[in-house]
Amino acid sequence: MPLTFAKEGEANSIKKVGGREDTRKFLENLGFVVGAAVTVVSEADGNMIVNIKDSRVAIGKDMASRIMI
Repeated sequence: MPLTFAKEGEANSIKKVGGREDTRKFLENLGFVVGAAVTVVSEADGNMIVNIKDSRVAIGKDMASRIMI
């Protein structure tokens, strides 16, 4: 399921990162790689703040929908 369906505070593991090559590279540079643990800190209108690799990252719902957990 996409990251947009994750509940706040719930730890998940990334299964797949989709999208175009440049989009995947961008997300990979932020730490969104297969097997990484990701936790949703907060969500507003589909936009999310997540914990990934000891960092907090804000991503839009279009990017979050490309990350499968």
